[in-house]
Parts: sequence; structure tokens; C-alpha cells
Amino acid sequence: MQPNPALTRRTITIIGLVVAAGLTLSGAFGAAAGGAVAYLMLQNSPPAASVSTSEPAEPVPARAQAAAATEGVSQAVSTLAPSVVTVVNYLDAAPASALQGDQATKASGSGVVISAQGHIVTNAHVVEGSRRLEVVLADGKTLPAQWVGSDPFADLAVIKIEAGAAPAAAFGDSDGLLPGDTVIAIGSPLGDLTNTVTVGVVSAMNRSLEIISGYQMENLLQTDAAINRGNSGGPLVDLRGEVVGINTLVVRGSGSSGVVAEGLGFAIPSNTVKVIVDQLTTQGVVVRPYLGIRWEWLTPDVAAANGLDVSYGAYITEVTPRSPAADSGLRQGDVLVGMDGTPFGEANPFLNQLLKHAPGDSVTLVVRRGDNELQLKVTLAERPSL
Repeated sequence: MQPNPALTRRTITIIGLVVAAGLTLSGAFGAAAGGAVAYLMLQNSPPAASVSTSEPAEPVPARAQAAAATEGVSQAVSTLAPSVVTVVNYLDAAPASALQGDQATKASGSGVVISAQGHIVTNAHVVEGSRRLEVVLADGKTLPAQWVGSDPFADLAVIKIEAGAAPAAAFGDSDGLLPGDTVIAIGSPLGDLTNTVTVGVVSAMNRSLEIISGYQMENLLQTDAAINRGNSGGPLVDLRGEVVGINTLVVRGSGSSGVVAEGLGFAIPSNTVKVIVDQLTTQGVVVRPYLGIRWEWLTPDVAAANGLDVSYGAYITEVTPRSPAADSGLRQGDVLVGMDGTPFGEANPFLNQLLKHAPGDSVTLVVRRGDNELQLKVTLAERPSL
């Protein structure tokens, strides 16, 4: 008698469900019980039609995509990890003693080798105030490093170790990134967990954050790849193993509100890094315009508390003699409220507007002096060396 195809299919389905149920029972008893039930049903069922295995099963798309993504991450890390270093900053030393030796305060961050000559890019705040610098390579070797140049406004610095000590990383095109693209952060969180790898996505582009009063870092990449203390200065990497950003900071809260935020990391895009690094490597500084004033940034609350009839502006506390500001007629107590017809505001602070110009540019400043509003033309100079 030929088996009934419908019955056969039903029987196979039931067997599969029973075996699956048996395997979910606890311990060896559950598995044995499930297997026994399946065996009895086989003995009392018509012979099953043979199942053809000539056609291979198609892979599960999600599983295949996950495997490909994992492989892409591991390949990118393998490519770039040898170029990632730990930067150790020995700050001003306390008095040494015969027993304790050098009592320098030590801080650390991350960096990445970017040239065959041994240049390393990191954050300016990682090497700030250094008395001595060291670099720990991916293989654990420690080398002395020399400071080349820093730019606090971009939070970037270049230091240098001996040529050929580690391979140079390649820069990618940060302008080609899109929200949702996979990115990898590599660095040394907490200083000693070297070459730690975390993975996330580009969360957003063109973010701005205030790092200095009245100044916002602009055009930042936002990522949810975990960034911790010590990751500063390390690379943000794409799946090609190319540097698309330099990690700079992470936001974990919202002021005094007590709200805890996670997954808010920020990186300087590689196309910005390349411009700044080129100037730091060749001349040690980034040429910035110079006005010659000391100032405080005013917000509506601060202005109101001081009886100033402005919304946003730069309150001048000092004018440097023989500076462009002094030559233009600016005075202590003046409030700069705009430049070239554009008023200053929360999203358009004074310092950002100033830094868009180069030495030698002429700008028109809108100035509040008491009840009067003036327009003063000034030619910017080059910022003196610190």
C-alpha cells in the first residue's frame, strides 16, 4: 500500500514538534522522554516518503548578514589596530625622593600613527600641560615622544616617535559617511585596557558642542560606539579599516538635571583632522585670526543679571594695546553683538564667527556701547605664539 502523502507530511511535522518539545524538557529525562514519544509514533505511522537532499538549503539572510558584518569588523580592526597607541602624559612633577622617585602626575589617552616618519595624532587635551610624553605601542613597547603642535580649538595635537616604529593608518573620507554606517572605536579606556574595540553606528552628522565658553566645536560626528575615559584621541574607523574620525569626548549627563545619557560619543571628522594635522606637522601651529581682546560670552540670563540690554554677545573686559581691536577703537565695556551684519546667537557664537576668518581679513563688528550701536571695521592680525 502506498503511503498517503498528506498523512506523511503531517506525521513528519508532528514528529518535529514532539522532538523539539522533548528537547526543551529539563535535563536528560526531558530529552529521553521526548525521544521516546517520537520513536513510538514512528513505529505506529505509515512509512515516510523519502526527502530529496539534492538542493542545498538557502542560508538565512539575517544570519549571513550578521556573519559578514562581524567579519568586516574583525578585518578592519586587524588592519588598523597595530597603528593605535596609548599616549602617556607626565604632568608637572612633585618633588622627587630617594624612595619614591619621580612623582609626576600621570594622565593618558589614545592616538594613532599617521605617517612613516612617526607622527601621531591625538587630542590637544590629552597632551595639555605635558612635561614629558611617552607612547605605548600595540605590542607593548614604550617609546619617548616629542610634542610637535596643538590646536585647542580643534582639540587636536600631533606628537612624534621614532620613524618606522609602527605602521601608519590611512585616512578615510568622512564626508562619505551616512547615519547608520558601522564604525569602530579603538583606544585605551582607563589608560591600561589597550586596544579595546567597541562597535556602533554613525548616529548623526554635523553636531555642535560647546567646549570653551562662547565657542562650539562644529561639524562633529556623533556615534553610539562606546567611548570611555582614555579613548580620547583614538581613531573612529570604518569597515575598510580607514580612520574617519578622532574621538574627542562623550556626554553622559545633562547639566544639573541628573539625567544619565549613554551612547553619546563625538569625533572630529577625518577631513577636518587632515587639514589641521597638515598645519601642525609643517609649522607647529594652526594660523588663527587675532583681534586682541579679553571677553566674556553673554547669554540672555547673564546679560539681564548685569543690566545689559542685549540677548547674546561678547562683553569686552580688556583691550590689548597696539592690537587690531585697539586700532579700531574698541573699548573695555563694549559688547560685540554681531559681525558683518550677522547677529551673534546660541547657534552663532562670536568665537566661531571670528575663527571662520583668516589673518588679514577685514570684518565689520556691530558694537553696543551704552545706548548706542556702532559699526567698527577692523583688520584681523595673526594670533601671536603663546
